[in-house]
Amino acid sequence: MTTGEGFARVLNRFTAAVEAGDGAALASLFTEDGVYEDGFYGASSGRTEIASMLETKFWGHAEGFRWRMLEPVCDGRHGYARYVFSYRSKLPGVVGESVVFEGMSQFTFEGDQIRRYREVFETGVAMAQLRFPAERIAKSLERRAAALREREGI
Repeated sequence: MTTGEGFARVLNRFTAAVEAGDGAALASLFTEDGVYEDGFYGASSGRTEIASMLETKFWGHAEGFRWRMLEPVCDGRHGYARYVFSYRSKLPGVVGESVVFEGMSQFTFEGDQIRRYREVFETGVAMAQLRFPAERIAKSLERRAAALREREGI
């Protein structure tokens, strides 16, 4: 991956594919066995799963996506960007509710393609905007904390 303008082009194509609900376009940015680790939906492996995740989960549960990548940096192998992400819910009981949150993206490249995409954001902030009950938010955050501790051996 080239740095600077090359990374900016990838970010533009990445966010445009998500905003358009174009699973094939998003998946084409990844290696054949690339992984997209979403903060809500978990890991999708391979182009078919990545395309399906975008089209059935993202667009099945929401619409009107807007994704702004800010302050990108890339060393050729790893790229990072702060982001602001928003959408309108299609979930029962909260249809049309607007959600916005900030996060951080990490891209690992193999050549010019994404090998792994990961993100970090406060899922509780998004869940609160969808008026999820406090108990549900707490359970979700407890599961995420346990998974992190297990992954890190803590």
